[in-house]
Amino acid sequence: MLEHSMFERLPLRSQAETLAKEGTILAQRQFNSWTVTLYTLNHAFVEVWTGREAQVISTFRKSANALAVLEPYVEGLDVQRMLDDW
Repeated sequence: MLEHSMFERLPLRSQAETLAKEGTILAQRQFNSWTVTLYTLNHAFVEVWTGREAQVISTFRKSANALAVLEPYVEGLDVQRMLDDW
């Protein structure tokens, strides 16, 4: 299991590979021309901003308030599907 601080130091390609293998997608939303995907990875939140010609991976501090991180995604969450999968 990769530590949060070690993940941040990986090259972008390695971060993307790690998210694909070890991350869990929580939600997705649109912001202007960007698709923003929220993941959890080792008990931390990671966002991937995907645009036409760029991809940006950003991490939240471990101390980030989970409700504040999730708030922009609440409208698009399929709570029933999450409960069915539980």
